[in-house]
Amino acid sequence: MLKTQPFPEPVTGPDGLDPALFREGMSRVAAAVHVVTTDGPEGRAGFTATAVAPVTDSPAALLVCVNTSSRSAEALLANGVFCVNALGAGDAALADIFAGRTGLFGQDRFSAGRWGTLATGSPFLTTGLVAFDCRLSDARVVATHHVIIGEIAAIRIGEKSPALIYQDRRYRELKA
Repeated sequence: MLKTQPFPEPVTGPDGLDPALFREGMSRVAAAVHVVTTDGPEGRAGFTATAVAPVTDSPAALLVCVNTSSRSAEALLANGVFCVNALGAGDAALADIFAGRTGLFGQDRFSAGRWGTLATGSPFLTTGLVAFDCRLSDARVVATHHVIIGEIAAIRIGEKSPALIYQDRRYRELKA
């Protein structure tokens, strides 16, 4: 007979749910790993993101969430264009670079990986699973994050291969 552990009681305080409990809960959810890039008058920048989701297919659009304190978010909003690059299983080191875990910042982050450009001029990872090249159509601040919506100007489909996902605070390979 299968034994199950009871769920702990939800933790709430005078201001609602404990943020640490929310982060722990979200760590259990597997998410695809992306590098979001931009280029334009404010310069070339990029960041790692798991908060990426489709919005509509006509017109094709997706959303990305990024912390309001991110320098890369400022560049993306000022440039008005961005590219969402879905990473393959072998791209964990690149994800760490764009997450700021390696000491490389700004333009230096692009020394890793092979990059090209599509319709908007934002860098796309030539070895990525797919790249969604977007023009900014809406951006709103929700608490600590920008919720950014982009209308897709171009898509580049890469080779089929296992995806890089993030779960339980570590990278994992999602096999096809």
